Amino acid sequence: MDDFSMWALFARATPIVKLVILLLIGASFWAWAIIFQKLISYREARREAAVFDRSFWSGEPLDELFETLGPEPKGASQKIFAAGMSEWRRSHREDGRLIAGAQARIDRSMDVAIAKEAEKLNKGLAFLATVGSTAPFIGLFGTVWGIMNAFVEIAAQQNTNLAVVAPGIAEALLATGFGLLAAIPAVIFYNKLSADSDRITGGYEAFADEFATILSRQLDS
Repeated sequence: MDDFSMWALFARATPIVKLVILLLIGASFWAWAIIFQKLISYREARREAAVFDRSFWSGEPLDELFETLGPEPKGASQKIFAAGMSEWRRSHREDGRLIAGAQARIDRSMDVAIAKEAEKLNKGLAFLATVGSTAPFIGLFGTVWGIMNAFVEIAAQQNTNLAVVAPGIAEALLATGFGLLAAIPAVIFYNKLSADSDRITGGYEAFADEFATILSRQLDS
């Protein structure tokens, strides 16, 4: 009696089908590594933003908060704040007056900082999208190749008995199964992580707008 376990099917598969399955397994492991890393980093980003938000609105003078953080802090929200404050300070002349166009430069500085943080948040998501969109087709290629070889074997034996046909078809379909196994989680978590990234980036943009409003009041006064 033929062994139809997953390992036995893989062992009997043709080299091309084996290569396809190994490629899909590798892509799946890589995708899961990205998923777990992003879940942890996004949670840390939300926590850091909440902590800094409390510090920012605590009533502490902004100059003192900036001195506490330093010009190169670690947190994303802190970096956006530091970018705005650094440009704010550079926009003052020695006599204390502001250089023209300070508001626009402050806004651009914070926009650049936000863009850098958004790039970090989105790093790796393109791979998830690629796995989600291509893994089923890679698996299908392995299945087509396996079925083709199964029909060649049937023709060689000149026997269409189910006992002859079934092993080859099962081996071929294994590739499609691994393709779906890699693609489904990648698509689900790509959508979730993209939405989380957009929400976090939106929080950074909202903070930058609020901070710019505070600085504009000081500029007007």
